[in-house]
Amino acid sequence: MRAYERLLNYVRVHTTSDENSGTHPSAEREFDLARQLVDEMKALGMEDAHVDEHCYVYGTLPATPGCEDQHALGLIAHMDTADDASGENVQPVVWENYNGGDVTLPATGMVMKPSVFPFLTSMKGETLITSDGTTLLGADDKAGIAEILTAVETIQEKGLPHVLLPCYNNVRQESHVVHINLHIIIGRK
Repeated sequence: MRAYERLLNYVRVHTTSDENSGTHPSAEREFDLARQLVDEMKALGMEDAHVDEHCYVYGTLPATPGCEDQHALGLIAHMDTADDASGENVQPVVWENYNGGDVTLPATGMVMKPSVFPFLTSMKGETLITSDGTTLLGADDKAGIAEILTAVETIQEKGLPHVLLPCYNNVRQESHVVHINLHIIIGRK
């Protein structure tokens, strides 16, 4: 599966962080994506893939023979999305072979102009993904999760040698409350 295909699946899962919540995760709905990621990690051959009671997702891709004594490389992203706009009922729009001009979001008519977003000009000919304009897309940081799991899949499919790859996906990053179980992440060589 390509990274953008994973992203399209992930953004449809409502994981908006609730800054006013005193709980961890800030909303029970965040477990929906966490469980989906655990299933996907297990299918990719990651050991010990699990979600804990705080909605943190852990999993490890063991090192290949000959790489066991090398330092691990931790892959970290977060599942929650900002509450700047709704993250519920996200309708992603894929703009293949973007022409470099204005991008009009279909549901609202809002326009993203290269004069306001100059980076758009460098994206000419690429594939853009936006929301339809009614919600936040949620690519921060579901795109990071998609890239991590696609990298794991590629390593597995091609049989590439690799060091121990612990993966970690957290919540409450958007509300600036992150607790990491460091012995799981960096407590390995």
